[in-house]
Amino acid sequence: MKKAFLIFTLLLISISFAQEKRKAFTLEIAANETQQYKAEIPESPFFVKEKILQIYCGEKIFIECEISKDTISTMKIVEKNINPKKTIEIEFIQDSEDRKNIRTILIVKNPFDKKLNYNAIMFTPLSQNWKSTSIIPIQPNLMNYEMWPHAIISIVLEEWRFEN
Repeated sequence: MKKAFLIFTLLLISISFAQEKRKAFTLEIAANETQQYKAEIPESPFFVKEKILQIYCGEKIFIECEISKDTISTMKIVEKNINPKKTIEIEFIQDSEDRKNIRTILIVKNPFDKKLNYNAIMFTPLSQNWKSTSIIPIQPNLMNYEMWPHAIISIVLEEWRFEN
């Protein structure tokens, strides 16, 4: 009985951690008009620290949130959006069909009845440095599209908060 309980507990723990981690994958994006950027992204957590999200170009994720006293108290990655009133949807994509006009697009859906804001830093293939970028707060129950006229490998979203 103890052995079965231990196996069941380990299985639950591994399932919960699996949801918090992205699977390893090969990232390939247009770096500029003539060059491609390619990197092997290892299995890694989506949240590098509590409520600090790192997302790579090409990923789409669902973040289920718990709200306490008008503050986002917890955030976790979920496989499907089964609680749409408390799940932020994020998609980070590149449009490089016209290599002379490469764009990176961040789409964030705010499911809450309050304006949602966060800070962002990005990592690009050309600079190879983390740089702050401005973000427009997302109005209640709407979707926001942020666009940059260049390639971005990864973006970190942090300091999630509601605004009046």
